[in-house]
Amino acid sequence: MSVLEFKDIFRSYQRGKDVLASVSFAVKPGEVVGLLGRNGAGKTTLMRIAMGMLEPQKGRVRLFGLDPRKDTIEVKRRVGYVSEDQILPEFLKVEDVIRLHRGLFPTWDEKTERELGERFNIPSQARIKTLSKGQARQVALLCAVSHRPELLLLDEPAGGLDPIARREFLETAIHLLNEAGTTILFSSHYMTDVERLADRIVMIHDGSVLIDNGLDDLREGFSLALVAHGHRASKADLAGLDGCLGVRDRSDALHAVFRRDPEESKALLESALGITDARCRTVALEEMFIELAGGQS
Repeated sequence: MSVLEFKDIFRSYQRGKDVLASVSFAVKPGEVVGLLGRNGAGKTTLMRIAMGMLEPQKGRVRLFGLDPRKDTIEVKRRVGYVSEDQILPEFLKVEDVIRLHRGLFPTWDEKTERELGERFNIPSQARIKTLSKGQARQVALLCAVSHRPELLLLDEPAGGLDPIARREFLETAIHLLNEAGTTILFSSHYMTDVERLADRIVMIHDGSVLIDNGLDDLREGFSLALVAHGHRASKADLAGLDGCLGVRDRSDALHAVFRRDPEESKALLESALGITDARCRTVALEEMFIELAGGQS
């Protein structure tokens, strides 16, 4: 059974404009999945639907086979959640926030709490409002993981942190829990973080899942084809080819991303469109994201 499953999720905030349109994917036990998409692509909406904070207008979500809107307490006791805009009570001291969370979770692990407290070196007597953004995020992380959740949801949790704090934050979250077999779904705009930490990538674009592949598959089984201007082939011709995920008209050439390795893409372009001089190569995750989500101009 999947730990987390989205099935045909629809959600809009304006009539006639779906943020999410028939989004479906599942996360298996022990997976670390990176969720990609531009701002406004629906990543935060998906996370909030998973937490039961929002309800899909169509479709269903299940965590451990349970409905997060109906089985709220049981689900939340098994999940850790940290978001970029998460707000802790500013008037409370750090130790009070931790004590509050400790009382909510029967599986709270004081050893993990102690280890993280020492690693982050956050003053327990300090009030939340006096902490830096990075320190407040560390407190939120400590509270999210010290009960050893079966599922950890991280929604841009390191956004706005400096590179050192960001790496410390994500490596602590991912490595600590991955060792225990915790399932993790996290979103990030930092492709180096995603490539270093994720086993699998799910990319949301135009309201739907555009890519759902293991990281090794993306490195080996996808390619970028550069077709020089002057060919009779148009953007529409390239976009209509089997396995083409997106085409951009750039100043140097038409850029097309294929769900094929470079040799297969080159052979397809030649056989289908008579293009013999296309340059086809593997494509890094960040470049692929820019090509697919950076606009179709």
